[in-house]
Amino acid sequence: MKPIAEAYNVSADEFHNEVLPTGKPVVMRGLVNTWPIVEAGKSGAVSFCNYLKRFDRGYDVNTVYGPPSIGGRIFYNKDMSGLNCRMGQAKLPGSLDYLLEHMEDNPAPTLAIQSVIIHQYLPGLQLENSLGLLPEKIEPRIWIGGRSTVAAHYDSSENIACCVAGRRRFTLFPPEQISNLYVGPIELTPAGATISMVDINQPDYEKYPKFKQAEEAAMYAELEPGDAIFIPYMWWHHVVALEGINALINYWWGEARESHGDPRNALLHAMMSIRSLPERHRQAWQAMFEHYVFNDGKTAEHLPEERRGILGQLKPEALKQLRMALSKALSRF
Repeated sequence: MKPIAEAYNVSADEFHNEVLPTGKPVVMRGLVNTWPIVEAGKSGAVSFCNYLKRFDRGYDVNTVYGPPSIGGRIFYNKDMSGLNCRMGQAKLPGSLDYLLEHMEDNPAPTLAIQSVIIHQYLPGLQLENSLGLLPEKIEPRIWIGGRSTVAAHYDSSENIACCVAGRRRFTLFPPEQISNLYVGPIELTPAGATISMVDINQPDYEKYPKFKQAEEAAMYAELEPGDAIFIPYMWWHHVVALEGINALINYWWGEARESHGDPRNALLHAMMSIRSLPERHRQAWQAMFEHYVFNDGKTAEHLPEERRGILGQLKPEALKQLRMALSKALSRF
């Protein structure tokens, strides 16, 4: 495991021309040091909570609750029939007061306010705390909680995460390490994304021996308030919140184009239709996927441009017709 590369005073041009194209994680130290929310966080937990309450519209927000016995690890219950915590909705001010009340408990009950779209629930906050690296249309979200651990998971998007209160420790794994991370069920997840079953803080190498290979490829960093991290598309990340009150503002972009469909749906359908085939049949389909999906984009160069169909540049109407045909085919199940 090695430290994540660091950069300082990163401009928008540097980010888009030097950081983003590499597809590698980078810690951008002090990137949002001047944000008022960071200054409030550095002034103390009460100051931070009071700052957030100024913007609250009074709506319920997504909130996770767990007893002290889970030690802050948001995970499955013992027989994996469900989770070890409860997902619900709550008012933001009451949740912040709860965190303040229990921030010195050891162990403390788990409370995590998750994926709150700032402009909907805390309007005005983004105007005082603006990230100059990305277009304004990319919506920031805020995540708030006490000491907690989020298992390694991936997002099918690029991600900049800004630490605005408390400290967070990140451990990242490149996408090709998926086979060494012992991924949990697809149908039941803590927050929609599949997670690693390995307790990275205390790995069980007898149960998960290949995790040692993942550790060799892993990168880590600890973020202070004002620091940010770029997490590339599909990189697995394990996150530990280290203080009684922590907060993160993140930006996701580069998700699947709605007009072309979500790759996750294609993955699920392939798992249903191909995994159960005999081995030589699977190998044939593997060759087809390599040829049509994962090649260098030159599959149809031998065809006239106007006859390339789905292998060429499809117009919106053609895309619409393909989606309708696919939907009709899937409806026959």
